[in-house]
Amino acid sequence: MTTLTRWSPIHDMSTIQTRLNSMLQELLSPELEKELLDSTGSFVPPVDIYEDGHKLAIKLEVPGIKEGDLDIKIVDQTLTIRGERKLNTEEKTENFHRIERRYGQFTRSFTLPNTVDTEKVQAKFEHGVLTVELPKRPEAQPKQIKVTIGKQLEGKPAV
Repeated sequence: MTTLTRWSPIHDMSTIQTRLNSMLQELLSPELEKELLDSTGSFVPPVDIYEDGHKLAIKLEVPGIKEGDLDIKIVDQTLTIRGERKLNTEEKTENFHRIERRYGQFTRSFTLPNTVDTEKVQAKFEHGVLTVELPKRPEAQPKQIKVTIGKQLEGKPAV
């Protein structure tokens, strides 16, 4: 007598993925894994960019990077942020079981709109987040215009 079992493609795919992961993990020694990470390029920190009536702000997540390892420049209308996250060489790499965090240098460049006053840019670094505030030029900032109701404008006849 044979027993019928229900076929589950999701279970089979999960089993295949688990087997492939274990085979790859056996093949990759920590030295080879670090070399592979280095050859695939350095990391790119995530960025949030937002704007209000008075400024444009850029926030970069750069945990593990020292303030002195960050370089911020504006040339023409391009903001460039460079940095480096260094691997702690005091720890022996042959004892690592896995290296998933990215190390190395990064560069992020942003073209700024002409409304930004590049002479008044400020940056702060707090809790692993770099915030660059780019104030808008006075002529680009919103202006409040008072509206009078029921009165005539100077020099204009009431209609």
